[in-house]
Amino acid sequence: MSNDLKYWIAISQFAKIGANRFAKLYNYFPSMELVWQTSYSELIKCGLEQKIAEEFILIRSQINPDFEMEKIEKEYINVITIKDEKYPKLLKEIFSPPALLYVKGNLENLNQQFNLAVVGTRKASNYGQQITTELVKPLSQNGFTITSGLALGIDALAHQAALDVKGKTIAVLGSGVDQQSIYPSSNRFLAKNILDNDGAIVTEFPIGMMPLKHNFPTRNRIIAGLSLGTLVIEAAESSGALITAYCSLEQNREVFAVPGSLFNRNSIGTHKLIQRGAKLVTNYQDILDELNLREVKNYVANQKVLPSTIEEKIIMENLNKDPKHIDQIIKETNLTTSIVSSTLSLMEMKGLIKNLGGQNYIASNN
Repeated sequence: MSNDLKYWIAISQFAKIGANRFAKLYNYFPSMELVWQTSYSELIKCGLEQKIAEEFILIRSQINPDFEMEKIEKEYINVITIKDEKYPKLLKEIFSPPALLYVKGNLENLNQQFNLAVVGTRKASNYGQQITTELVKPLSQNGFTITSGLALGIDALAHQAALDVKGKTIAVLGSGVDQQSIYPSSNRFLAKNILDNDGAIVTEFPIGMMPLKHNFPTRNRIIAGLSLGTLVIEAAESSGALITAYCSLEQNREVFAVPGSLFNRNSIGTHKLIQRGAKLVTNYQDILDELNLREVKNYVANQKVLPSTIEEKIIMENLNKDPKHIDQIIKETNLTTSIVSSTLSLMEMKGLIKNLGGQNYIASNN
């Protein structure tokens, strides 16, 4: 962890500096350490309101960045800032992305290409419970990482269904990720199972943050932002799951909804989503078809074993979506002509790169 990270963590203790105000800070100041030391007038120049700047100066005198860092380390929490290369690429694309994320578990889950959000009512019917299991298990088996909110009902069922088939799952919280803050407390054992099975728990809220009511709409944009699309299984007309769905629509992501009984209140929300253009889902294949991802499992499996040699890694580091001629690749990698030629052929067969003709290559998955 860099020395500047402790100041990101310290600043996040001030709840009134959310994603938008944080953006003003990191876009104006070269480091968060300077933010911590700067004057009131500089805070005003960067765009903070007078009252917020005054409160921040008062509060920062009561916070010890080193102590906050110690708490993070004792809880085995990783912190990723928006300036970090490990920050989730899909999440970075949304409006008002979190300035930093507190993460327990496998960080790589946050950057999987095939994350799918699954959300719904806390009061799942027998139908909702059955549908969740029947949809999530094959989706997980087909390579999707299941993202949800660890809430009672559909969320917890989705996490558990993924775990039942040895799949990956991410829980996004509206509280801190430290043991005492995980909410609801009845799902702490589920949270442990997620971590024990190579999953992840993530939040933008600092250690000790209680599950305040207004945290959950904010949390829902992260669930949607980490995912290619959102599947809604049972949602009442005012369900929080609909907030996640609308976040997906705002982020230009796909929304899927499961129809239900006209006499079930928990179907009102999903039916309204379908009326507004959400993809009606009757089986997991509908989702694969809509995303044009019938071979997700094989694709994910192939990506895990690539690149497999030092030469492949060196070449991948020098390729992106801009075509490069083989002569330029040889020059930039300092590899011999024969090694580059043979390695490029193997990489093309594996699907790592594409040959555009004329010995010009691009990376296929950057």
